Amino acid sequence: MPLQVLINGETAFTLTVMIRRFVAGVSLIFLSFCFAAAASKSNLVLITLDSTRADRMGFLGAKGALTPNLNRLAGESIVFERAYAQSPASVVSHATILSGAYPQSTGMSAIGGMISPSLLYVPDLLRAQAYRTAAFVGSIDLDPRNGLAQGFGRGFQTYDAGFRPAIPGDARPSVTERRGDQVVAGAVAWLDHNAQGQGQGQFFLWVHISDARAPATSYNSAITAADAAIGKLIGALQQRKIYGNTAVIVVADHGESLGAHGEDAHGIFLYDETIHVPLLVKLPEGRPAAKPATMRVAAKVRLVDIAPTLLEIAAIPVPSQMQGQSLLRIAKSKASGGSGGDQPVYSRSDLPQRGFGWSPLESWRASKYLYIRAPKPELYDLSADPGAVHNLAQSSKATLDTMAAQLDNFTRNYDRRISGEAGKSSAELSSSEMQKLASLGYIGLTKSSGSAASVTGTDPKDKIAIANKVIEATLARDQSKPDLVIAIARAIAALQAVVSTDPDLYLAQYTLGAALARKGQYAEAAKHLHKAIELQPDSAWAHYEMGATLLKTGDFKTAIVHLEIATGRLPAFVPAHLSLAEAYDLMGRPEDAKRERERAPKNP
Repeated sequence: MPLQVLINGETAFTLTVMIRRFVAGVSLIFLSFCFAAAASKSNLVLITLDSTRADRMGFLGAKGALTPNLNRLAGESIVFERAYAQSPASVVSHATILSGAYPQSTGMSAIGGMISPSLLYVPDLLRAQAYRTAAFVGSIDLDPRNGLAQGFGRGFQTYDAGFRPAIPGDARPSVTERRGDQVVAGAVAWLDHNAQGQGQGQFFLWVHISDARAPATSYNSAITAADAAIGKLIGALQQRKIYGNTAVIVVADHGESLGAHGEDAHGIFLYDETIHVPLLVKLPEGRPAAKPATMRVAAKVRLVDIAPTLLEIAAIPVPSQMQGQSLLRIAKSKASGGSGGDQPVYSRSDLPQRGFGWSPLESWRASKYLYIRAPKPELYDLSADPGAVHNLAQSSKATLDTMAAQLDNFTRNYDRRISGEAGKSSAELSSSEMQKLASLGYIGLTKSSGSAASVTGTDPKDKIAIANKVIEATLARDQSKPDLVIAIARAIAALQAVVSTDPDLYLAQYTLGAALARKGQYAEAAKHLHKAIELQPDSAWAHYEMGATLLKTGDFKTAIVHLEIATGRLPAFVPAHLSLAEAYDLMGRPEDAKRERERAPKNP
């Protein structure tokens, strides 16, 4: 006979309340125990997934069997159902993940940059506390020697990347991606040498899997491949009996549009397809018989919260300068009956501005609404319209104004808090460098703005088809497949058509110039690289490509100017130093050439 038939209504209500309180109490005690256990020194494994959408995760409701290993891991983890990136660009997002700082503070943009040496950086902080630190990454973008992510290697004792970029005059194909299973194999080999035996201490291991970034087959198949690689890593931790004392955080840097809102890939828009990301935290066990805390948190959280979480798990005080808050505190708030710490989420995209000269984009997620600041503002009620199809900007003016005011207040307070360092980048040209470039015929040069607060000019929504063509050509130029020659020829043809009608697109001009240089058409390449530098004079990569190209044309004097700028902003990039040394030799400056070769970083 059902229990409710045996007791009266008042007793039933009392019993229900007691049961709920008991369950909540047990959950709180259990989580508090796990959080306290996490406060002892634990190993840390951070797994970042490139270009991975939240809606492909089985543990977040996706149908099918794309992520069986992640689903199992989620079953013993705290799952954050609404986690959001602060940028749809990989290097920008990873800078935020590893620093706990918003993009304006990291000095990183979608077209590259260098992490400020003064920026708090989790690997640095962990290494200072005797953690052994290692990174294994699957994309050249995150290669601190040869990619966009200058400065990312700080604090890592081992940083396994070793990619090869396209170099003018070098016939060898570039190496820009590595499969997830290959990345994990390197990480497991490192574990075998650094995570066994007594007295070796704790480790921090970052593994970046980029299978979904440029899938060889279908996007879903790439997600499954990434999941399989994670399964191998988790299995390796278990087999080596270090899984129990290891915290594992899995998160995507951003998602992928896959045609939503007209965007083929990512980097431009700030809708959920690219900003809503999977995030889970598996805590270390407190004792052999204990199981990790499990919970689902519906509160909005951010990638800026990951760095403080890593430090809290490691029992390291979180510096007040960090701009996020620990995810454990948010989960604990939920366990104690609180709201779970739901908070507004800020995101920005600077690729429209830096890559194309259009308006930047910023977004603000608060309550059930998504507001996008753009020349044509957007407002969506995501509870009724999760696909962000129906723009309410015209019909809900009061809500629009409220959201806009909240975003204005955030950016105003934020800029005040980091006055003097917002968006700073060591790549910004000095006045003397600007004068040198002006003497070479570069006209109308202006220092690039790191701020995304000004919403003026072209709305990226109106030009997304052009962005798609340029980004596709950029990916084709960088690929290292057997059909590279055909891919480059197609990219050149597509880009020539774009710049013929719209010459003021930095990314198109730069990519076209670099592609022409790879074909040996150096004089033509120099014309487009010259224009790219006019549009973005602080682009270190454009200066390198220009300098290397001018070496081939015999203009050694001008090549030196560009290569000196490049080496100052790409200090770990060996080809830039070697090209500059060659230019010095050709100009009869052997001592300068010798010094530059000595400056070239040696392989670790």
